[in-house]
Amino acid sequence: MNYFAHGRAFVDDPFFLAGTALPDWMNVVDRRNRVRLRAVLPWVDDSNPCLARLAAGVVRHHRDDAWFHATQAFAELSLGLTRLVRDELPDDEGFRPHFLGHILVEILLDAALIDSQPARLENYYAALDRLDGDAACRAVERIAPRPVPDLARFIQLFSRARFLWDYLDDGKLLFRLNQVMRRVGLPALPPGFVAVLPEMRRAVANRQTELLTPTKMATQLARNDQGYPS
Repeated sequence: MNYFAHGRAFVDDPFFLAGTALPDWMNVVDRRNRVRLRAVLPWVDDSNPCLARLAAGVVRHHRDDAWFHATQAFAELSLGLTRLVRDELPDDEGFRPHFLGHILVEILLDAALIDSQPARLENYYAALDRLDGDAACRAVERIAPRPVPDLARFIQLFSRARFLWDYLDDGKLLFRLNQVMRRVGLPALPPGFVAVLPEMRRAVANRQTELLTPTKMATQLARNDQGYPS
C-alpha cells in the first residue's frame, strides 16, 4: 500500500495517521533506520498517548502491507504491470521493470482512491498540518534504532508538497516516478513512458475492491510471515 491507502481512514487521528506513513517516510529520510513491527508492538500501550497512537499506526502499516501483498489481485497486477513496463522498455533487462510493477500497483491504487475521494485527501493533509512534528520526532526516537533529526522538517515538506495529487495526472506522475528512480539508483524513465500509464490506471482501478479486501488466505499468510499475534 501507499500513503493514502494506508491512512485515508484515520484523518481524524493525526498521530495514528503519521504512524501509517512513518515506515515510508523513513525509507526517504534514513533508509537503514527502520521501524520494524516487532520493535514497535511494545509501545502501542504506552502511557504517552502521542507515542502510543504513532506506534499503533506503524503496526497498522505493517499488518496492512502484509495481507495486501499476499492478495491474488496484487500478485496478478504486479506481474501484469511488470510485463507492460518490459514491453514499453524492451532493452531493460534489469530490476527496474519488476520494481515499477510493484510500486505502480500501490501508487495507482492511491490515484483511484483519491479520484473518488478528493475531499478525504484534503483532510489527510489537514491532519498532517495539525500534527505536532516535535512530539512526533520524540516518539520516533523511542521506537526507531537511532534519532531522526530531520524528520520534523521532512513531515512539513511532505505535507506542503501535496504530491499525492500528482498521481492523478500522467505527466506529473512520470515526474514523481523519476524522483523515485533517482532515489533508489535506477535509470530515469523516458518521456514516452507516459503513454502506457492510462492502461495501467485502468487495470488497477478495475480491481481496487479486490486489492482492498483482505481475504482469509491473504490474512493467514500475512500472520505466518509477520509472526504477530491476533
